[in-house]
Amino acid sequence: MAFTSLKNDKELKAFNTFLENKSYVSGYSVSKADFDTLKLLAKAPEASYAHVLRWYNHIKSFEEDKSAPACPMKTATTTTAPKKQETKEEDDDVDLFGSDDEEESEDAQRIREERLKAYNEKKSKKPELIAKSSIVLDVKPWDDETDMKAMEKQVRTIEMDGLVWGASKLVPVGYGINKLQIMCVVEDAKVSVDLLTETIQDFEDFVQSVDIAAFNKI
Repeated sequence: MAFTSLKNDKELKAFNTFLENKSYVSGYSVSKADFDTLKLLAKAPEASYAHVLRWYNHIKSFEEDKSAPACPMKTATTTTAPKKQETKEEDDDVDLFGSDDEEESEDAQRIREERLKAYNEKKSKKPELIAKSSIVLDVKPWDDETDMKAMEKQVRTIEMDGLVWGASKLVPVGYGINKLQIMCVVEDAKVSVDLLTETIQDFEDFVQSVDIAAFNKI
């Protein structure tokens, strides 16, 4: 579903209702549709639009840590690269070590060491990309008498550094039994998917088993 305007209360309420059981504008992972919709908001929405505020902060986090998937952006209309860019590329190609065949003076050695130090400092300041995954879990109950709302509440009590819970829904599996399908986003270096599923299965009064329905790298 595409949203072209979020300027008034009516449009924000409609968007908030849309996000009640969804984490993204389209599909199970962040996409161009989320970034296009984000541009319609000049600032963070009020707390009364709880689902929009959750979505806004989540999509904003991809911009801050530079780990969001590549989205088509406006392409440059000029064909000539700016002079400053050429100068930067020339600086990156500076020979930091000089020639072995030339005897260095003290000044030349000092300049080389300063450039090497500046290069290492510049390299060390580059932000580290954070690898993330979007996961959809199928949490199956014991029978049709299992309290599914209580089950979801228990699942969402699980807190891990690098884990963010998303939207959920009940999916019929037959004989009046529903399974809980719930989304989450995890930082790969911090969250073990095996540990997460085992922790959910520890709620033995509610959970019979846990399966991974979808797993996508972000």
